[in-house]
Amino acid sequence: MSAEPAPEPTPAPAAGPVPASGRASSADPVTASGPVPASGPVTASRRQPAWLESRLAGLLRIVIQRGVLKPLVRYLVRVQVVGRPAVTGPMVVVANHSSHLDAPLMVTFLPLALTRRLAVGAAADYFFDSKKRAILTGLVFNAFPIDRGKNKPMRGTSGRLLDDGFSLLVFPEGTRSRDGLMGEFQLGAAALCVSKAVPCLPIGITGAYDAMPRGRNWPRPRRLPVRFAIGDPLTPGPGESVPEFAARMQAAVTALHDQGVRDAG
Repeated sequence: MSAEPAPEPTPAPAAGPVPASGRASSADPVTASGPVPASGPVTASRRQPAWLESRLAGLLRIVIQRGVLKPLVRYLVRVQVVGRPAVTGPMVVVANHSSHLDAPLMVTFLPLALTRRLAVGAAADYFFDSKKRAILTGLVFNAFPIDRGKNKPMRGTSGRLLDDGFSLLVFPEGTRSRDGLMGEFQLGAAALCVSKAVPCLPIGITGAYDAMPRGRNWPRPRRLPVRFAIGDPLTPGPGESVPEFAARMQAAVTALHDQGVRDAG
């Protein structure tokens, strides 16, 4: 990425983590106390601590993302950002997914005006399979669970987040690439955009797979270059179907990704 985002504005009072508006049911992993693991029934012992919804937790999240995670990412890889979001939300941010670096890149190098009210979709069977991991993921990334087995966010969660003014970060491939090549986009992110009439912000990431491919727990040495390019927002057209919008979404991400490959030589 050729340039980092412009200096970030002074943080406004931080929004808390994922809110839960409306009444939860056994099919919906968001309850009054936040996202919960999706594998099994919702019980009090499996809920996220209520403090993760507090303003203090929101402020702590900004400190962790901008004061700890961002310098660490810069130390480990050479980050290049191309473009800047033309909208701040609510919207659905989508990107190709090839590395555990992808989400840290998004929450630390996108503008604070966007990330302070950004919830990150995370695999329920991996990031919410233990209480400790779920709390850490919720605190650092403001995460909500996505059921990879059904290829969709857990029922009701994502829609309520958008209704509450949050933007969502979703990786429509559903999992990290095993070989660095982009897989087919699933329909969940496009369905959200169509049903809620919100824009999609496409982002193409290149270099993350080389820096930290699947199977590695830490990036490779030598500060390899990683680039992410921010495209123009896409809005579902009148009468546009979910598969049609998903195809347009994937085409935009693919173009951004392929341009990064060409620029890297």
